[in-house]
Amino acid sequence: MPAPRIPGDEARATVSVAVTPAEAFRIFTQEVNLWWRRGRRFRIAPGQHGIVCIEPGPGGRLFESFDTPQGEQVVQIGRTLAWEPPHRLLLEWRVANFAPDERTEVEVLFQPAATGTQVTVVHRGWAAIRPDHPVRHGLAVREFIRMRGLWWGEQLTLLRLRAVGGPIGAPPPQADPTP
Repeated sequence: MPAPRIPGDEARATVSVAVTPAEAFRIFTQEVNLWWRRGRRFRIAPGQHGIVCIEPGPGGRLFESFDTPQGEQVVQIGRTLAWEPPHRLLLEWRVANFAPDERTEVEVLFQPAATGTQVTVVHRGWAAIRPDHPVRHGLAVREFIRMRGLWWGEQLTLLRLRAVGGPIGAPPPQADPTP
């Protein structure tokens, strides 16, 4: 029997992508930096700088890396709990201002569909995060979960665009410094 659902515990977003589950899994994990939105709402790095990376396999890190005046900064956002290509990815997810014992889980499912793959993100564990935590932006449970679902929906829209070949989210091209 599955565990009972706790109100306010999970946000969910789904998108259809026009590629196979194996290709969708590859794009999600290996090209994450190319489709993951930029900007303060989605990344720690300021502006268009930094990279987001998911290291493959169980125990792999989910992190963001960017340069600062003091040198490279690496912020671990989470780690891989389950790596089951091409069907499932499970990540521990921590927001930068979480206490050491605070964490959530992001489960990503890749299911065959008539037009390619249905990618579903379920971000759960929010019921364990205190109601007054800054990550909730002062929102009531229902509004917060809706906001988090929309946040993932924005991310998955760019995944869908990347799957058809778009360089969505990629940093702007830089000029070659050599003459």
